[in-house]
This record gives sequence, structure tokens and C-alpha cells, in this order.
Amino acid sequence: MYLRLSESKLPLATLLLIAPFFLWGTAMVAMKGVIPNTTPLFMAGVRLLPAGVLVLIAAAMMGRPALKGWGAWLWVAFFALVDGAMFQGFLAEGLLRTGAGLGSVMIDSQPLAVAILSWWLFGERIGFWGWLGLGVGVVGIALIGLPDEWILGLFQQGIASVPVEIENLFENGEWLMLLAALSMAVGTVTIRYVCRYADAVVATGWHMILGGIALLTLSAGTESQQWVNIDLSGWAALAYATIFGSALAYGLFFYFASTGSLTSLSALTFLTPVFALLFGNLFLAEVLSPLQSIGVCLTIVSIYLINQRDTIAQKLRLGRTVGQTIASAEETAAENRLLLQSSESKSVELPVTIRIAESETEI
Repeated sequence: MYLRLSESKLPLATLLLIAPFFLWGTAMVAMKGVIPNTTPLFMAGVRLLPAGVLVLIAAAMMGRPALKGWGAWLWVAFFALVDGAMFQGFLAEGLLRTGAGLGSVMIDSQPLAVAILSWWLFGERIGFWGWLGLGVGVVGIALIGLPDEWILGLFQQGIASVPVEIENLFENGEWLMLLAALSMAVGTVTIRYVCRYADAVVATGWHMILGGIALLTLSAGTESQQWVNIDLSGWAALAYATIFGSALAYGLFFYFASTGSLTSLSALTFLTPVFALLFGNLFLAEVLSPLQSIGVCLTIVSIYLINQRDTIAQKLRLGRTVGQTIASAEETAAENRLLLQSSESKSVELPVTIRIAESETEI
């Protein structure tokens, strides 16, 4: 893949690369049962703060360097504000105000923002195949997340058939999901600047701790009865979302974001709803519709196009070069044949000079 996996010192790098999106998708399935029994800011804070502590413990065991200097702390604080507090806060609040389908489409469109920011800030080459893959991915996510009747009505009867809710997009919680997507995109790009001053894993742990503290502080001031209705299974779901869906997933994600292509890595976000659908079908008996199945296939195609964009372009350029070489050789051969035929059909007079040397007379 286009993420320098060969340079990674981690074992089973390919599986670890996909792991964050698998964990995020399964964590969403685990959180479905607990969301109605808690409050959004408390849930977001609980996902971050303990997870950050776990990441720092793991970083210390691995011998990662601690944060040093004002530059490191300022970048980590900004990272915590954008990707910790804002992303998780907007996401949690948006889930309560919008449908899960449209919300997931908007949150998982953030690879487009990451691609634009990476191209602008770091000069990452996206190319035709990369943009095509991003477009295919957004279409795939739309087929997965949007109601089938919306999509079928759009093709059968036009825009007028789409429910009125789509016209009032920003009157509900969709704008919060859009802000969450933009916050995550900025956070993904920010890790490159953070890593100039701090270790990626240590910065990830501290940004989760600082973001979690901010969210729990807001929860204490604006929410009530945050945990009184959570049962044992709900706490187990929170524990899974904290340990696996936050600590492990974020640690791996930002490690790869600090070393590889941001556009290619962010494109794998398209896998998150795919895993959520598959495990929702497995554990919650949720059935995939035909349109959702098509969306899953398009999502896989989009990830291939984005991560293999340079390879595809190189092969096409090589094919065109070989084709042009063959065509040029054929043209040259045709011209030589014409010249040969032309020379055979004409008589050619060649001037010949004969010199006769006079023999010397013998005496």
C-alpha cells in the first residue's frame, strides 16, 4: 500500500494499518446500546481520558520520549482542542440530533478534507485516480448510510422526492457532524506538525487526556445523571470503546499518520461504516440492503484506487510509452519499405570512371 509499510518496524503492519478502522466500526456497534442511557459529553470524555492514560503507560513501557518544551505542549494543546474536544464533542452531540445514516455519511466524508489539506500544506500528489477514488468512496458511503427510499426516489422521481429533512440539513444535527468531520481532518493533518516537537504516541496520549478533561468539565457543568442509568453491559461497552476503540485505535492511527501518506491513510476511514455494518449484521441481526451491499463494494474499490493511485498511473504511462514506441517503430519500418520499393522501381545510373595505366616499355 502507499503508506511505507515496508519501512514500518511494527509486525503485521498491514493488519495494524486496518485495525483502527475495524476498532472504530466495532466500537460504534458496542456503543449503540449505551447511548440512550448516558449523556453525549460524558460519553465522549469517558472514551478519551482513560484511553489517554493507557496510551501514555504503553508509551512509557516502549521507552518513548516525554514531552519537552513549550513548543511541544502548545502543539499538543491545539491537537487536543481540535481532534480531542471538538471532534468527539461535535460527534457525540450530533449523534443525538441526526439520523445515524446521514450522520455517518457526513462524518466519513472527511478524507476529502484531508486530501485537500495534505495537497495544500504538504504537496501530496493525489492525481486523477486519487480524486476518482475519493469520489467513488463518498458515493459508496452514501449508499451505505442514506435510506434506500431517498436514493431510489432520487433516481426515479428526481430531487423533489427526497424528504423535506434534507432541505433542512443544517437545522438539525448534520452541521455538527460536518464540524466533527472537519475537526478530525484538521487533527489528522496537525499530527505532522506535532511530531516535529513530540513523539507521535506520547502526543496522542496527552491530547486524549487534555481533550477528555475538557469534555468531562463541560459535562459536569451542563449535563446531569450521566451514569445513573448505565448498567453492567453499558459499562462493558464503554470499556471496549475506551480500550480498543480509542486507546489502541488512536495510537495506531496517529502513528501511521506521522509516517505515511495522509491521503491514503485517511481514505481507509471509508472502512469504518463497512465494519460497523458487517458486525451489526453479525451481532445485532441487521440486514444489508442491496444498495448497501453495492456501497460496500464501491468503498473497497475506492480504497484500492486511492492507495494504488501512483502504481496505476505509472502502469498507464508505461503502457502509453510502449505503445508509442511500437507505433514509432512501425512507422519507421513502413517508411523504409516505401523507400525500398521506390528504389527498386527506378533505374539508377551510376557514373563509372575507368583508368588505364600506360605500361612502361622494357629496354
